[in-house]
Amino acid sequence: MKYASFLAADGSPTWGVIAGERAFDLGPTGLHLAPTLRAAVEQGVFGALGEEFRTAPARDEAEIEFLPAITDPGKIICIGVNYRSHQNETGNAAHQKEQKAPTVFTRFADSQMGHLQPAQMPASTTEFDYEGEMALVIGKEGFHVTEEDAFDHVAGYAAYNDFSVRDWQLATTQWTPGKNFPGTGGFGPYLVPAADLGDVNKLTLETRVNGDVRQKASVADLYFTIPQLIAYVTGFTRLSPGDVIVTGTPGGVGRFMVPSGLLSDGDLVEVEITGLGTLSNTVQLVS
Repeated sequence: MKYASFLAADGSPTWGVIAGERAFDLGPTGLHLAPTLRAAVEQGVFGALGEEFRTAPARDEAEIEFLPAITDPGKIICIGVNYRSHQNETGNAAHQKEQKAPTVFTRFADSQMGHLQPAQMPASTTEFDYEGEMALVIGKEGFHVTEEDAFDHVAGYAAYNDFSVRDWQLATTQWTPGKNFPGTGGFGPYLVPAADLGDVNKLTLETRVNGDVRQKASVADLYFTIPQLIAYVTGFTRLSPGDVIVTGTPGGVGRFMVPSGLLSDGDLVEVEITGLGTLSNTVQLVS
């Protein structure tokens, strides 16, 4: 089952189920099962619905305006250089062989945007780039979670595009500035329950720019696995329902292409992951 956050007919934020190209409103303007999709995760509603959602008010999916899958996560933890192919293109493969812990940075919730919303390229950069990734959403509180128990803490998965302002990212060793411009964290279109996907290591991630395939990898190619990531992150911070971990991007980002594959105004970037749908955002130059 596919869940999403979107704007209701009156323009207020809501959430619901997408089925048969229809958006069923389960939020404040519909069945009011929970105020937000994050709250639905917290309350155990997410992933537990039967066919009762079909009694909710509905509109055509094509008519709705998508919001980030989780609009208000308490934490967004991003993992850097976590596919072997990306390690190779960055020249960090030798270092990664000795690496004992993931590279971690944070993204702010208000930097996110939904499916079909513009990716805002700031006028202050000449190095705007894409990073197609898979995100996981935490389903229950966890601190010092073991690798063996890690998947029990995952509510669901979604596509993510960690659009990056490379000159700001690489100005120092701290990446936070280049990862937090407004409208640069694409998240969605859907959040799919983990139980509906089976073995996530069998999923394939593909990123396209104007239809050209730039990235393609199996989730099984992650250097630090999902259980390892959850165990590491909960070793230093408590994760709560609705928190997000963005697991890393494969090789093929624009900065390392020859000639350069960096983005320009009007470029369409799509991130497609097996079973999770296709996240689409068009680059828009902003002042």
